[in-house]
Amino acid sequence: MSDSSPLEADATIISETTTDTTSETKPLPRVTLKPRRALPFFGRHPWVFAGAISRIEGSPEPGTEVILQSDKGEFIARGLFNANSNIRVRLYSWDETQEFDDAFWLNRLEQAVALRESVGLLDSFETTGCRLVFSEADQLSGLTIDRYGAWFLVQFSSLALSMKQDLVIRFLKERFPAKGIWLRTEKGMRDAEGLEISDQLLDGEAPPEHFFLEENNIRYGMSMVTGQKTGFYLDQRDNRLAVARYVKNHRLLEMYCYTGAFALNAVIHGQAQSVVAYDSSQSAIEQAKANAELNGIGNRIQFETGKAYAVLEKLKADGEQFDSIILDPPKMARHRSGVKQALKGYFSLNRLAFDVLKPGGILVTCSCSGLISQQDFQQMLASVSQHTGRHLQILEQRGQPADHPVSPSCPENHYLKCFICRVL
Repeated sequence: MSDSSPLEADATIISETTTDTTSETKPLPRVTLKPRRALPFFGRHPWVFAGAISRIEGSPEPGTEVILQSDKGEFIARGLFNANSNIRVRLYSWDETQEFDDAFWLNRLEQAVALRESVGLLDSFETTGCRLVFSEADQLSGLTIDRYGAWFLVQFSSLALSMKQDLVIRFLKERFPAKGIWLRTEKGMRDAEGLEISDQLLDGEAPPEHFFLEENNIRYGMSMVTGQKTGFYLDQRDNRLAVARYVKNHRLLEMYCYTGAFALNAVIHGQAQSVVAYDSSQSAIEQAKANAELNGIGNRIQFETGKAYAVLEKLKADGEQFDSIILDPPKMARHRSGVKQALKGYFSLNRLAFDVLKPGGILVTCSCSGLISQQDFQQMLASVSQHTGRHLQILEQRGQPADHPVSPSCPENHYLKCFICRVL
């Protein structure tokens, strides 16, 4: 039995009631979809475009947490809002009770790191590199982090997630012996997301002008600050080794060689007889030459500046023939409206390569355009085979390594296609 008097009991009840009322949280803004637009989001696709939205209840500011619901009022997911972007909402949780507190984001970051640890990509820490966080595939849509040694290159493609920058920095500093954290910006994000940021040092020491990366027992000089993307194309790591198995004693041609990674793997691991490699960037060619010298094979690879289509036309006119050809062009489709034109570009490029490839030769052809599917790319190759009258055999269909995982709910993040083919 309580020792309190009735008056004291009444006071306690009033006090508790008052406390409960003042602690109630304000309801989250709700984003309602148009009829028949909900299925992809029930299926966990993380991008809600403006055209799918019927109405917005509340006045969410950029970065505000919102609830996504169907036109019937059914809960679908929780996400972050950005009125500046055509992707109005990026979804992060399909649990109605999940709060987006610091613990939520830190747990997502830790899950991403655990994958890279489990596959050995954080071993030999000081000299290796990997993608530590891969946006949608790591349930962190709008955030990419690459690691080179003890430096971390952070990229935001979401205004809302960029507001978590301090939390990301704190995580990296507490989780790793980080020497420096550098922000790299992606072309077009200012317009696409309203992101007013520029490349800069976020914490610690700036990356060195030249960093020496080890991959597949090959050393590369690269720049995290001025190099393309974050300085190196980590996503082709496994494909370079796979291609090397097919080029023993070959005379090999490579287009879009950047700093020479496919070429070096072909010679060192594949025992290619010789390689001639082209890129349109003079600075990339200079770095590629330095990388070949660094690994003691400068006399086995000829690096030249040139644009792929023009080079292939000239090689055809000169009657040149190669045992194998590698095509690894930059992204050709940045928007859905550009897919048709991009497929024409891939067709023309591969059609030209057929003309300088010996019968029975190996064609390695890649696409990093996420809007072009594996099926679309394969159909393009079928068209090239048809137009040239040459039979093509696909020996391997390859994609991204483990640090660039794929979420089946978001097909766009399955961006890398690498076909190893034999052309008769």
